[in-house]
Formats: sequence, structure tokens, C-alpha cells
Amino acid sequence: MITRNRFERLGEALGRFATTRPLLAIVASLVLSGLFALGVPRAAFSTDYRIFFSADDPGLASFERLEKAFTKTDNVLFVVRAESGDVVSRDALAAIQELTEEGWKLPFAARVDSLTNFGVVDAVGDDMVQHALVPGRAADLDDAALRGIRARALGEPLLAGALIAKDGRSGAVNVTLRLPGKAPEEVSLTANAAHALVDKVAPRYPGLVIRPCGMALMNDALMQASVSDLAVLVPAMVLVMLGAMFWMLRGLAATLAVGLVIGLSSTLSMAFAGWLGYPLTPPAVAAPLMVMTVAVADGIHIVLSARDALRDGRSQHDAIVFAVATNLEAVTYTCLTTVVGFLCLNYSVAPPVRHLANMTSFGVTVAFLLSVVLLPALLSLAVLSPSRPEAERSFRLVDALSAFVLKRKVLVLAVASAVTLGAGTLAAQLENNDQFIRYFGESMAFRRDVDFTMKNLSGIYRLEFQLGSGAAGGVVEPAYLERVDAFSGWLRAQSEVDHVYALSDVMKRVHQASHGGGAGEYRLPATVEEGREELFLYEMGLPPGLDLRDRIDVEKAATRLSVTVKDMSTREMTAFKERSAAWLRAHTPPSMWTEATGPVVIFSELSSKNARNMVQGDFVSLALISLCMMLVLRSGRLGLLSVVPNVVPIIVGYGVWRLAVGQMNIVASVAGSISLGVIVDDTIHFLTKFKSALTTERSPEEAMKKTLAHVAPAMLATSGILALGFGVLGLSSFQMVSHLGWLSLLVVAIAPVADLVLVPALVLVFVGAPRRSRARSRTLAPFDDDSQDDVGSVLDSAKAGAT
Repeated sequence: MITRNRFERLGEALGRFATTRPLLAIVASLVLSGLFALGVPRAAFSTDYRIFFSADDPGLASFERLEKAFTKTDNVLFVVRAESGDVVSRDALAAIQELTEEGWKLPFAARVDSLTNFGVVDAVGDDMVQHALVPGRAADLDDAALRGIRARALGEPLLAGALIAKDGRSGAVNVTLRLPGKAPEEVSLTANAAHALVDKVAPRYPGLVIRPCGMALMNDALMQASVSDLAVLVPAMVLVMLGAMFWMLRGLAATLAVGLVIGLSSTLSMAFAGWLGYPLTPPAVAAPLMVMTVAVADGIHIVLSARDALRDGRSQHDAIVFAVATNLEAVTYTCLTTVVGFLCLNYSVAPPVRHLANMTSFGVTVAFLLSVVLLPALLSLAVLSPSRPEAERSFRLVDALSAFVLKRKVLVLAVASAVTLGAGTLAAQLENNDQFIRYFGESMAFRRDVDFTMKNLSGIYRLEFQLGSGAAGGVVEPAYLERVDAFSGWLRAQSEVDHVYALSDVMKRVHQASHGGGAGEYRLPATVEEGREELFLYEMGLPPGLDLRDRIDVEKAATRLSVTVKDMSTREMTAFKERSAAWLRAHTPPSMWTEATGPVVIFSELSSKNARNMVQGDFVSLALISLCMMLVLRSGRLGLLSVVPNVVPIIVGYGVWRLAVGQMNIVASVAGSISLGVIVDDTIHFLTKFKSALTTERSPEEAMKKTLAHVAPAMLATSGILALGFGVLGLSSFQMVSHLGWLSLLVVAIAPVADLVLVPALVLVFVGAPRRSRARSRTLAPFDDDSQDDVGSVLDSAKAGAT
């Protein structure tokens, strides 16, 4: 085991090197950082929601098999809403026609379906005639034609609720894309072209509202959220950190020195992503912000310790060396516990969360190294002012807190137990919910366009079923089509469903047209031969690009059934998926047994799997951090006891979150592991200071009183900085990141209360009694008072500032 003396000797050597050869330390640090920073340009933004899934994710694999058998779901959807009147009007239909024609010109467009080009089948004598729902130019239609088009559109099950709203006031144009997937620019190019098309068409139709939507726009919004966070949150974080540091350090030179350290650290966390090929997503982009938040404490501890040493009469050179030597052990262990907390996020099933974990761990490690090499060198070239003598006076609030805790230890433990139990009960009721559209804040244009679509047309969540027939050519088997029709009928009866697109509806319409168009002929073909012939004739008459390849696989062994559903939570989506799968198992042969897939489904599954995995990750994180605590405290009892004040804030934080929000997304669910690695730092400082005080005070109570007086203001000040940093994350336009920020802020805000109230009560009740004598206290292997860690220096400076 490394003893404290070894830490001090190593810290003294590092401090002397940095202060005697400052230019070498600065140049070496900047050159190495600059070389590694060359990885920053290699980091590219992701424009594919699939990045949230591992390559071996079974849900994603199922969805990609469906896309391979039919067509991809990447699309741009243009929604046209009549501000007054009906969408089946000359102007509205003309706008839809124009969007349809121009939609074919969008980059990577493979198919365009709209209200106007929808293929209808009519019987003319003994012949079956196919044509677009709106033949010719919409501007030339008379009122009778418009009434006929409206009646036919709203009566067509494949149109109503999909390409025309059921109230008749909105219509749509859907452009299916075939993206090569070779460059992220593909999505941006398509999204920009879609917005440009709306800007071009909309002014010509002042009575209409036209909004773009679709998966391609969502993928582009994913990148825009990342760019926005970098452009807005990073400058905000820099200002917050500089302001907080200047308040605590009371010096511009020291503030800029610490600012350079955390700036380089956060930059190198981005370079780390570039070198390892991590795509930049909103969670990953949060990494440099988190590095700034959690790494700032190292520099502050060292600077304030140096100022205290100056006040005690040391020269600036000796004061800096002393600060590095006496702080090295504390900052080493706090870095270690923080890194452990983040690395345990690798238990997450979502790659962006793992990227966040590894990038932040690397950045925090770099911050630690720069704090003990670059920072002392920079400080040696500046002029530091000593801390003020009046900083030694205790706050009255701290004195009152000490008196209360020491007198009411059992009451404190009882209240804390009750609060934790109540919060734990609430936290257990938290519901995992990942409605991926809600990841985007309402400040983003994409989210507003999605909300417009869901309000005026239909839901945007689409479930896909790949229904196998059991044999090549089996999709025209009457028994198979009857089962597909029965399933689509059951789906339409479900309250969650807005629209169903099934092959059986196409076959009914074709059969009706093939048999004179009578109402009684709207049924499925009676024989395989009849079905095969009708399907062949129908496909032969379809225009290029509008065939049934998106509905029937190449071997005609399976069909694709699409279900558009209303806005549903993850729990509701999972229940609907299980209910539909159960219906298929009960009413169809095994060849048709399948489960719904699609982006909304796989995101729902991802949320549940991640919650299960993170329980394991949290236990591993807790075990490793407890080991670290035993190592730094050199006491198994204190190490195990230290777990309680670190777990309680997390439980209470999640309990409050349950009351305030009620649910959490996949990234917010990992806030516990992140917070555990961060808030444990205060516990380390508190208990190491308490052990040191035991060697000089007459009783554990006196030692605790002294510890509280020295540590409380510092702990509140550093916790305030952490809370400010996480608060900036809460301003993200991407819900994953904002929820992570607010939930972490909650935990960080509760943590100092647990350390300042719960820890003293726990230690005095469970540890203090056996250690009433100086001899017994030495069994804890305390640190001597001259080498006490730097928490006191943070305290003293905070007091000075307040005074």
C-alpha cells in the first residue's frame, strides 16, 4: 500500500520540478496536449439515430432485416394544412402536387407517395383502369370533382389517417429515401433540401401551412442538437467556471491558470473521441462540459493551499511545492473515484453513454495530471496573494450545525432513515420512458414540426410487422390474406392505433375493380390463381417508383404491415407490442408469428435493457468506490460507513425526481453512477480531515466539531460549483442531456447535507465510542496535522470571501 509519506515525497518532487523548471513543464504540457488535440478534427457528428444501439442489438438487427426485405424507413414527410376550409381544394391539392413533383428531386429520393398521386383502381366495363387520385392539374378541377376526390380519399383505408387527416383538413407527401450511408453529409444535404423546398413552395400558397417532418429530419436534428450544445453550452460553462473560480481564488492570474488546465482537459476529451472514432452525439458532446464541472476542484484545492502557505510565511516557491505535496493524495483519490464512477457507465447498452463515460474519464485524468505539473509551473510565473487571516473565523451557521448534530445524533439518524426510506419508495416507482421524439426540446424546429404533424395529421410512431406466409408466392393464398385482414382489423380496433397499411386492403380494392366495381365485390380473392392474376395485373399498371416492393418481399413469401400509433410511453408501447404478438400467436400459424419492430419499439426496448444493466453497473461502481475509500481512510469500518452518505443523496435525488418528473430516459438513468463518482470526493475530504483531527483533540466529538468548522464552507462552495456546472447541462435542448444535468444537480445539492449532517452522526454513533483515547485513535492510522489535506484551505478561502 502506498503511504501518505510517499504521496508527499512524490508531490514534493513534482512541485519542485514544475517550479524550478516552469518553462520546460509548460512547453512539454502544451506540446503534448497540442499533438493529442489533433484528434479533435477527426471527431465527426452523427446523423443516424441507430448510433444509440450496439451493432449486436437484437432489436436493431430485427428492424434491419425488415428494411432489407422491403425498403428503408428513412423519409421526409411534408404536411400541408389548410388554415381554413379543406385540404381537398384547388390550392391545397396544387401545393401537394408541386411538393410531389419536387420531392422526386430531393437527394436520394427513391419513392414519393402523396394524396394526389395515390393510385386508384376503377372498373371500366370488363377492364381494370389505374390512375392517380388527382388526374391532371388540380387548378383545373371543378367542385364536383373535388367532392368526389374528398369522398374517395376519406373512404380509402390506406389514405385516411395517413396521407390525409381524418377531418380532411391536412394532407401529406411522403418521400422515401435510399441513403447510401457513406457520409454524414447525406442526411444534412437531404434535410437542407427539404427545408429549401418548403421555403420555395409555401409563399405561393398563403392559405396553407407546410411543415417538413420524417426520420431524415430527425437524424439531422440529432446533429443540430449536438452542434447547438457545443455552440451554446460550452461558452456558458466557461463563463460559469471562470466566474466561480475568480470568486474563490480572488486573483485573475490563478483563475486563468486553472482555466487553462480545465480548458485543455475538456478539449482533449474531444480529441479522445476523434482518435477512437467515437461519433459526436448529444450525450457524447456533454463530456467536455462534465470534465469542466468535475475537474475544476483539483486546481482550486492546489491554489488555495498555496495561498494559505503564503499566509503562514512560506515563499511563493515553497508554498506551491507545499500545496502540491499536501494535496497529491487527496486529488489522486478523488480523481480515481470519479473515473471509477464514470467507467462503470460502460455497463450501459447505449454506445453514446459509453462514449460519454470514456471521454469524461480521460478528460478527468488529464485534468489531474495537468493540475500537478502544468498548474504549479503557471503559478510560479504569476504573483499569488496570501489568503486573509480573518478566514480562520468560523461561520455561526457551522457552529450551530455542529452543536445540533453532536447533541441530536440519534434523531439525525432516525430522520435520515425515514427520509431515505420514503425517497426509496418513490424512486422505485420511477418509470423508464424513452419516446425518442421527446428527446428534442420544444425550442428546436424539428420538435415543433413533429408536434404539428401529430396534432393535424396522425401519430408519427410507426410499428412494422413482417408477416411470413410460409412459402414462396404464399402472399396470395386466401387463408393467408384472411389472417392478414383479421389482424389489421384487430389493430384498427385498438385505441392506440391511428392507421394501418395492410396488403389485404390493396387486394380487396383490386378484386373489386376486377369484378365490375360493385360494392359486394370489395373482398379478398377466393383462390390462389385469382389472387395471383389480380396482383400481377395491378403491379403491371403501377407507375415507376410506386410498385409494391415496399410491401411484398422478392419471393412473395412475406408482406409488410405498417401501423401508425398515437404518442405512447415506453411502458404503453411495450404492452401494445406484447398484446399484438399474443394475438398473432393465438390466431395465426407459426409462419406469421412475429413481433412489432421500428425505431419507437427498439428505443423502448433499449430503455428497459439499459435500466437492468445499470443496476449491475451501479453495484460495481459502489463496490470499487468503497474499496477506494477503505484505501484512502486505511479503515474498513470508516470505508464501509462512508458508503451511506454517498448512496443517500442518490436515493433522495431519484425520489424527488419521481415527484417532479415521474419518469426518466436512458441517460438520466445513469446519473446515479455519475453522481456517485463525483460526490464521494467531499466524503473523502471530510473523513480524512476527521482522522487528522482525532490525533490532536481530546475526544471524537471535539475532533468532529473541528472538522465541521474547517470543512463545511469549502464543501458548500465546491458543491455549488458542481451544481452550477450541472445546471448548465440542464439547459441543453436535448432531453437526454438536460435530464442528466438536472438530476445530477439534485444529487449534488443534497450531497453536502448528507456529509455535514449524516456523516458526523454515523461516525460518532458507530465509530466514535471505541476511540475515546489518543492511543485508540492511533489505530485508525491518522494523518498528522502538518500534512492534513487541502479541504481546510478551500474552507478558509471561502470564509474569507464571505467575510
